[in-house]
Amino acid sequence: MSFIRSSSIATSRTFFSTLTRSDAQQSTIYALSTPPGKAGVAVVRVSGKEAISVWKQMVRPTYSHSAHLLPRSWRMEHCRIVKPSLQCQPTVSESVLDEGLAVYFKGPRSFTTEDVVELHVHSGRAVVASILSALSTIPFCRPAEPGEFTRRAFLGGRLDLTQVEGLKDLIDAETESQRKMAVHAAGGAMRATYEELRNGIIRCLASVEALIDFGEGEDIEDGVYEQATTQARGLLDTIRTYLSDGRRGELIRSGVRLAIFGPPNVGKSSLLNFLAQREAAIVTPIPGTTRDLLELSLDIGGLPIIVTDTAGLRKTHDVVEQIGVKRATNAVQEADAKLCVLSISHLPNDKFKQQLRPLKSLINSDTFFLFNKADLLPSERTLENITNITNTIFDNLLPQSSQRPHAWVASLKTGEGTREFIAGFGQVLQEKFDVFDTDVSAHAPLITRERHRVHLEAASQYLEAFLALPPEDVVFAAEELRYAARAVGKVSGAIDVEEVLDSVFSSFCIGK
Repeated sequence: MSFIRSSSIATSRTFFSTLTRSDAQQSTIYALSTPPGKAGVAVVRVSGKEAISVWKQMVRPTYSHSAHLLPRSWRMEHCRIVKPSLQCQPTVSESVLDEGLAVYFKGPRSFTTEDVVELHVHSGRAVVASILSALSTIPFCRPAEPGEFTRRAFLGGRLDLTQVEGLKDLIDAETESQRKMAVHAAGGAMRATYEELRNGIIRCLASVEALIDFGEGEDIEDGVYEQATTQARGLLDTIRTYLSDGRRGELIRSGVRLAIFGPPNVGKSSLLNFLAQREAAIVTPIPGTTRDLLELSLDIGGLPIIVTDTAGLRKTHDVVEQIGVKRATNAVQEADAKLCVLSISHLPNDKFKQQLRPLKSLINSDTFFLFNKADLLPSERTLENITNITNTIFDNLLPQSSQRPHAWVASLKTGEGTREFIAGFGQVLQEKFDVFDTDVSAHAPLITRERHRVHLEAASQYLEAFLALPPEDVVFAAEELRYAARAVGKVSGAIDVEEVLDSVFSSFCIGK
């Protein structure tokens, strides 16, 4: 009878061990945390309560004086990576996958606040594939979902949502200004500002709720409601200041849209090729060669610039070119900055003045000018002659009372004046859009995403509603403050909003 019972138990254990575990049971995750491809090192990251078991099954110290199986926290170990072994003890028949380094981060002093094991191995595809395949055979392990490591860091209190977004932006940063802004956010500076703002609203709410609970009497001083409104008015002014930033944070993060426009055959496509340092656009002497928009992402003066080359603006009977001119007009109107290219070799005669007419409605304070084809000017030209020509052109384009915009004279064909143009143009773009020209901490934008702006605008509306209520409506006033605090909390993730978390982490790569 005992034999039958023991046999039944053994069969039961075998049956349950073959069942696929749920995600809750497979709480230890793994992924490749470095880009795939040939390189010196690839890092495979494992995080979860069973990470130490992964170490025991797959890591074998190389040297005899390091023969212990349990790792020392936060210390690199030279080791052999082997196929998982349930015995957790070295055997002669073990299959070695690679030789490299392993490090164990004991939670909560790790990125995810959980136990973490990192395997630093050679980055050949076969090596990485064999290690990931070996990890997939461990019952309690599963592949990580996109952004799951960072999500666990957020849930563990290591990061808030602004730091998570800053980390993502740091990974994606392509220019110096993007790097500075991302480092600022990932370091927690934005977190502190939003937390201070939210705490200020909560203090106002506490005062108002005290009036609801006790009323003004022996326990509550007079003028408490007035003090709360004064504090709320100051907080509202602060939020309005953040909102009136000209969207600089969003522009630095996503890129400043620059449209190149002007009449046909003035060198717009040549300018795009010059900026890109390659033949990105077709250049011919035939008017109307460029008929559609051509966009390139470039780094100009440390700023991310999305440059759009447009069709020459003119009246035409060609149906296809008409579509190109309409698209060009829309692109210029929607751009954050505009660069109007004109030929300085064209004297401002009646024909040239007619070419300038379609440009007038597109020129504003965001417009810069490049006078191209300086090589076609007469050899006896002087600075005074050039100034007279440009001033005459401006007189036909701009109102007489307007201030002269930034302008440069160059020849994209010979290279004359191009160095001065690119240096000067980069400088004015920095002055207009870059917020990190001096002290990063003092000038860093608080709003770097549309999500931040939406929640701050909502908070300002709730504060305005609170300030509009009389003291008699103290219950409704408290509710408006509660909504305002919740709106600010949505920015940093200080409240539990699942859909906000999903939208933030879904854009992360698997290994992050």
